[in-house]
Amino acid sequence: MSEQQVGVTTSGPGALFAIGGAEDKLKKRLVLQEFVEAAGGPKARIVVVPTASALGPDVIDVYSALFAALGAASVVGVRPENREDADDPAFIEPLTNATGIFMTGGNQLKLSGVVTGTAFGRAVTEAHARGAAVGGTSAGASILAEHMIAFGRSGATPRQRMSQLAGGLGLVQGAIVDQHFAQRNRYGRLLSLVAQSPGLLGIGVDEDTAAVVRGSHLEVVGRGAVTIFDGSRITSNAHYASRSEAILASGVVLHVLPATATFDLKARVLLSYGKQPPAEEIASIEAAEADLRKLAKEIAAEGVSPAYYAERKRRAGRRTAKAVDPSKKAAASTKSRSSAATQSRPEATEPLSAAAELSRPDSQPLADSGNE
Repeated sequence: MSEQQVGVTTSGPGALFAIGGAEDKLKKRLVLQEFVEAAGGPKARIVVVPTASALGPDVIDVYSALFAALGAASVVGVRPENREDADDPAFIEPLTNATGIFMTGGNQLKLSGVVTGTAFGRAVTEAHARGAAVGGTSAGASILAEHMIAFGRSGATPRQRMSQLAGGLGLVQGAIVDQHFAQRNRYGRLLSLVAQSPGLLGIGVDEDTAAVVRGSHLEVVGRGAVTIFDGSRITSNAHYASRSEAILASGVVLHVLPATATFDLKARVLLSYGKQPPAEEIASIEAAEADLRKLAKEIAAEGVSPAYYAERKRRAGRRTAKAVDPSKKAAASTKSRSSAATQSRPEATEPLSAAAELSRPDSQPLADSGNE
């Protein structure tokens, strides 16, 4: 089978894009641009799947225009509305040639009910296995995991029965993905699921942000953050908390990852954050800093004799030496007091002879006053 028939040829599965919803469609469009590049850039053949959306053909038109403007070679819409459609070869055929599959937002339970366990769902996973980029926004992000959140309540406190799970595509293993995370205050419902299933990582994705998964590595793209709950060492009462009681969740490891951060989903550790400039750029920055320090010294010394700073340095060193050696400091103090006593004037009550007055080093005869 030729490359044209199967899409892009890669050494492994394609990238996965879990987008938190409300991605920028008007300005920088960074998240969508990254998806197009992962799908092949100018060679990208993207299939838009709007099954979850309650909107009509407009949603396909919007994404078709966006992906075309970002350089994709072709964009088509495929919308199975029920499981019968999802097993129809006419709906599946466009996926066999796709280099990118993008699922829109909308009703998460509908998307799960139509796609998972059907020929359409299997075609999506097969496309990913051969190298196609598979992504989605909002509901389309949640279905990437093996277990997806069908619906649930907002709130910061994890509570029993706060959400309900449905089956996902299983492309992201060992995790649950939630979306609109910070904007809709979904900390509690994701944390409640981690408390109930500590073996799963909880991944919450902010709006206009993508958790891009390649292999076991997750990288953050966009203007928000990806929040990860690791409950592998959790202590919880989820197994006996009743109804809507608050759930104990102690010992959960929290990771809040902004753009450029990279996380290992298997080892559950941060790998890196921030992009390092090239080596030549680092050398240039260090040279500029050295020049700036030199210039600062020259500005500080401007108009002052270098000998002045040398003398200040010598005096500072001498003061430091005295402070370090208390015995020398005490000896110098004793000598100073002795010298002062020797040179002190006699008491005012003592008679002062003319000879004594003339013997003083600072005295002069009265007759010589005013003369050189």
